[in-house]
Amino acid sequence: MGKTSNAVKQRWNKEHYTQIKVSVQPKIAEAFKRKCKSDGVSIASEITRFMREQCDHPRPSEQVLTVSTRQQRRKALSKLVKQLEKIMDAESQYLENIPENLQNSIRYEAASQSIQAIQDAIDNLDTVYE
Repeated sequence: MGKTSNAVKQRWNKEHYTQIKVSVQPKIAEAFKRKCKSDGVSIASEITRFMREQCDHPRPSEQVLTVSTRQQRRKALSKLVKQLEKIMDAESQYLENIPENLQNSIRYEAASQSIQAIQDAIDNLDTVYE
């Protein structure tokens, strides 16, 4: 198999990617680099993931969820649990910010019930592959 020249690679990248320059505070940049390194992911892939989430633009491979192996199912389940935890955290923050005079309201009760339902779902999902 022959080697591809840098010029060919650069031309392909130019046709298929767009560079975006971002300026951030040095402390944030270093913390982000450390986090990416500890997670074993590239900086570009994490920024791309964030942009996809913000734009509701799934990866081509995520458009049809493939979970044919046990490992893929566990990974998909782990992602689902993380998303549920984020939703539960947001609902908990909402609940904590409800003023005292509204703590017996329908909204307060609904938020409380949704937190409990999400926690129950997480607990049930956590036991699937134990």
